[in-house]
Amino acid sequence: MRPSRKYLLTQMRYARSGIITEEMEVVANDEGLEPEFVRREVAVGRLVIPANVNHRNLHPVGIGISVRCKVNANIGSSPVEASEEIELNKLETAIKYGADTVMDLSTGGDLNRIREKIIEKSTVPVGTVPIYQLAEEFNDIKDIKEDDFIDIVELHAKQGVDFMTIHAGILKEHLSLVEKRVMGIVSRGGSILACWMAYHNKQNPYYERFDDILEIARRYDVTLSLGDGLRPGCLADANDSAQFAELEILGELTTRAWQKDVQVIIEGPGHIPIDKIVMNVEKARRICREAPFYVLGPIVTDIAPGYDHITSAIGAAIAGWAGASFICYVTPSEHLGLPTVEDVRVGVISARISAHVADIARGIKNARNWDDEMSKARFAFDWEKQFKLAIDPDRAREIYSRAMPGEAYKTSEFCSMCGAKFCAIRLTKKALENI
Repeated sequence: MRPSRKYLLTQMRYARSGIITEEMEVVANDEGLEPEFVRREVAVGRLVIPANVNHRNLHPVGIGISVRCKVNANIGSSPVEASEEIELNKLETAIKYGADTVMDLSTGGDLNRIREKIIEKSTVPVGTVPIYQLAEEFNDIKDIKEDDFIDIVELHAKQGVDFMTIHAGILKEHLSLVEKRVMGIVSRGGSILACWMAYHNKQNPYYERFDDILEIARRYDVTLSLGDGLRPGCLADANDSAQFAELEILGELTTRAWQKDVQVIIEGPGHIPIDKIVMNVEKARRICREAPFYVLGPIVTDIAPGYDHITSAIGAAIAGWAGASFICYVTPSEHLGLPTVEDVRVGVISARISAHVADIARGIKNARNWDDEMSKARFAFDWEKQFKLAIDPDRAREIYSRAMPGEAYKTSEFCSMCGAKFCAIRLTKKALENI
């Protein structure tokens, strides 16, 4: 169990002071890197280690271009379905199947208790979107006061949240830019702030009081995930003036955060045509000075409800190859309903495949070794090793065992796709024997 670092320094401040923290040591060991290299990457903001001083049972994780691409799993209740037990099951499932972080996006039930339990039980970094709680607590968005926006951030920080989505980049003057969009504002946080700004005719309080946010983040070492409140929610709205106007503000806020030694992640789209993904990633990394880029997908077509774990996996693999370092999973329930425990499993595995594809393409050290070991096990008909190496061992074993019941699979030199007579590997081995 890691000790509390309350009222000490942020990971970025330690790194800039030449100090290698325990968290940096853990990340270096996990990634096969030198601790000094990790320290330097944290110091310049290319690598973040979300590690709230009050999250006691955390195994630190590094997120950035110089390490393996990481995967986040969104969990959380809704006003329609709010069960603490189910959300904790989702947490357990997400961690079991390899999520590097989780975000509690609860909007129904006892939000404080659900969040406390998730932080208590999570060994991976936990993220939240504090503004969701405000929208749940107030009957009308217009009744939220400016101080409320700040107070809720501090509450989450005190509880031990490691990273938070803060929609500080959507400004009052941006609202007119969405009038011609097909789907307007699809970000929940962005839409809440848009309503508040329109009603009060005031600027975004997260932008106006960003220094207050930075002070809270610095006190608890919370990593700020600067939200894309104007991300496109369909292909027709991608790459418009609203999206890129907000991105420019996120670049400004990144610089301000780093001046206060606060770690920053930049959130990205969204729904983007496949041929525009590389440009989006490169533009965001340039404007935000290589702060870790966090993408939701991108989802590359709008026609596949029920299969958006696939549409997003396609986009995520390309985005990761292009330089995104953090992928938010998308489940089969995207656009349709609250994810189930099984949806969480499918979403995590889909996103992990994308992340691994990106790691191979980026030349991350030893990333391809996993694939090579699987290939050798396949050629040797070593089924147990194949199951062990599979990204989802349970699923691989389940599918194979359907056609090879009992103990037959242990010695079988074929599967039910080809059978013994048409197995290409068996035929290849026979051909090689006769050369």
